[in-house]
Amino acid sequence: MLVLLPPSETKAAGGEGAPLDLDALSWPKLTPVRRGLVNALVELAADVPASLAALGLSERQRVEVERNAALWTSPTLPALRRYTGVLYDALDVAGMTRAALARAEQRLAVASALFGLVRGADLIPAYRLSAGSALPGTDPLRDLWRPALEPVLSTVDELVLDLRSGAYAGLARVRDAVTVRVVTEDASGRRKTVSHHNKAYKGRLAQALATTRANVSTVDDVCRVARGQSMTLERTGELVLDLVVS
Repeated sequence: MLVLLPPSETKAAGGEGAPLDLDALSWPKLTPVRRGLVNALVELAADVPASLAALGLSERQRVEVERNAALWTSPTLPALRRYTGVLYDALDVAGMTRAALARAEQRLAVASALFGLVRGADLIPAYRLSAGSALPGTDPLRDLWRPALEPVLSTVDELVLDLRSGAYAGLARVRDAVTVRVVTEDASGRRKTVSHHNKAYKGRLAQALATTRANVSTVDDVCRVARGQSMTLERTGELVLDLVVS
């Protein structure tokens, strides 16, 4: 099983790893696009006002531009420790045992605007680039990533659970991926998509699937693991699951 996670705008600072080595990242066929985007961000960082405008940042967020300027030289962290925020708080990597973390690093992948797709243990620096960003002098991110990323994802020969947000799902389609809606249900049985706390619920689900000792290779397996963690996960379509929350 491969669980696709969205990245987060917020990143942990610092790191203990050596500077970025694109050749060491998973899915090396993505290296040319990764290299082009890293170089573009470093070059853009030399012009702070242009960087702030392109990345949709305020003057108070200049530190994000400084991070981009140092992409080739700054220390790295495993992807599952680099990303922070609501989903990653619920994932709780820091609370995992060594064995559970090893499973999570293999089962979880983060889909991002800068690296396309990385496994949980891949070493990456802090950076700022969102799926909706438009970098001067480069093609739209979707046009860069789809031709490279979709063929890579098509070779994944295991169950793919897609927890990406809409903007990141737009960077690459994944045929036969199973998606999850977080919904509430009223007294009449009518369901409504949850926006608030959506990320937290998906983080809990990802944590359960990533750390279980059970083999997870089918949709039924996914639902079984969720039930074991007191989550209500129901199949509502061939490739759609509803995570029902109160």
